Amino acid sequence: MRVSAVQYRAGPVVWSANILATCLVLFLFQKILWLVVPFVLALLIYYALLPLKLRLVLQGFSHDAGAAWVSGVAFLLLLTGGVLGFPKLLVQAVIWHESALHYLNGGIQMLSGVLVQLEGRFSMLAQAHASEALAAHIAEFTAHFADKYLPIITTTIATWSPSLLLAPFLAFFMLRDGWRFRKFLIRAVPNAYFERCLYLMEQVDRTARLYFVGLIKLTVLDTLCLAVGLWLIGVSGALFLGFVAAVLAWIPFVGSVVGCFLIVLVVATDFPGNPGIAYATVGLFVAVRLLDDFVFMPLTIGKSLNMHPLLTVLMIFVGGAVAGVPGLMMVLPVLGVIMVLGETIGLLVTDPRLRARHAHERALRHRLVTHDLVIG
Repeated sequence: MRVSAVQYRAGPVVWSANILATCLVLFLFQKILWLVVPFVLALLIYYALLPLKLRLVLQGFSHDAGAAWVSGVAFLLLLTGGVLGFPKLLVQAVIWHESALHYLNGGIQMLSGVLVQLEGRFSMLAQAHASEALAAHIAEFTAHFADKYLPIITTTIATWSPSLLLAPFLAFFMLRDGWRFRKFLIRAVPNAYFERCLYLMEQVDRTARLYFVGLIKLTVLDTLCLAVGLWLIGVSGALFLGFVAAVLAWIPFVGSVVGCFLIVLVVATDFPGNPGIAYATVGLFVAVRLLDDFVFMPLTIGKSLNMHPLLTVLMIFVGGAVAGVPGLMMVLPVLGVIMVLGETIGLLVTDPRLRARHAHERALRHRLVTHDLVIG
């Protein structure tokens, strides 16, 4: 009589192993960041194009032909957009330095005005000459900005550009050969563990797919909300600014603050002497952040990561401490995948029936290859 299976639940040992493995993976990722970043971008492209490829396969195309058609059309669209947008991008690159200083000065003037008002209300700030000290530090920063920071920015862009070109290359081969790679891995699994390992691979793929597709949906929702809000406030280039802020929000906590800061600089420059619009912009970011936490994220990314909110917040801080900004971005998907791996491996190790099936299979194979041997 078959013993009824007991539902497996991960215990403290598995959870501790999951957290330690996540920290180790993030530490290793930091060492090969030149490969991790294009690989993550390739996953975003892969999961965005995969439904189109599967649709072609269902219509009778082979996997190779479907991947080639989808990748070719996507490349042509990207190339067309690049050709049409390159002249404007080139013009913007030429005046980038002047524009950056222009918006920075606008933000500085607004901040100085706010400090002057605060000095009029609080004697402690007036005695400390806060506005004068800020003006002195800012003048020193802007005077040496081109000499100190512009070469670093240029070198960083030149260093990362070849690596980022790997992203579409990797995405194409994921589309074309991903199913072959899964078959290659599953062939190495013993027959007794075949079903569980097949389930494991499906769950890992599902977790990664839901996370990255959810991230794309979250970016679209944030872009639309910020663009509509900025347009209602009266900010020019609302759609572009909303998209930049939504992409920066991929970095938990830090990205939202940086995106808000950049847009406030633009608003302070375009509307000098009108701090109310800057305050409205900050209020818009707070409202969108609340929508993200309580509405958008549970409907998008939250579906792929079934973990306690306390663990999520703690692991974000741990990821930042272990691997910096890349750790902040990668800790949640890495933890989600490792949780699936850890729970499945724990189930395999603690399931006596699976171990008994594997031992019986080995005994049958041994008997098969030794049945005609005679011991003299």
